[in-house]
Amino acid sequence: MASEFPPPSHLTCATCGRAKPVIEFPRNKRSTTGYHCYCKLCHNSRNRRFVKERHGGSRHYHLRGRYGIGADEVDKLIRRQGGLCAVCRESEAKQVDHDHETGAVRGIVCLLCNAAIGAFHDDPNLIRRAIAYVRDHKDD
Repeated sequence: MASEFPPPSHLTCATCGRAKPVIEFPRNKRSTTGYHCYCKLCHNSRNRRFVKERHGGSRHYHLRGRYGIGADEVDKLIRRQGGLCAVCRESEAKQVDHDHETGAVRGIVCLLCNAAIGAFHDDPNLIRRAIAYVRDHKDD
């Protein structure tokens, strides 16, 4: 619903009480002004506090939302793998690897192995062809 009035140039933050330019407020389509009642700094601070209180921190929050597992489960997988990448077994395991079709977590891999699997679009046939290509072109 469009407002009949021109947008305000400044708003007062409900949290910090300061009058600031509207550009310092997050957009909100449901608000009559088109902006949230608190500024971006206060908005971000509130969100960080909420995530810490409700989810124990941003790492756990993002892992749970993206992969359906929490930080404790990721740490357990890393320990089970001896702290090393599930693919190369050489580099430190840091990246959650998952099946892009099902969303199921397969393991924890290093950045390079995660990028390689992604570059091959999780396609086992493509990975096998790449292996054959490297073998056929390797100088002994």
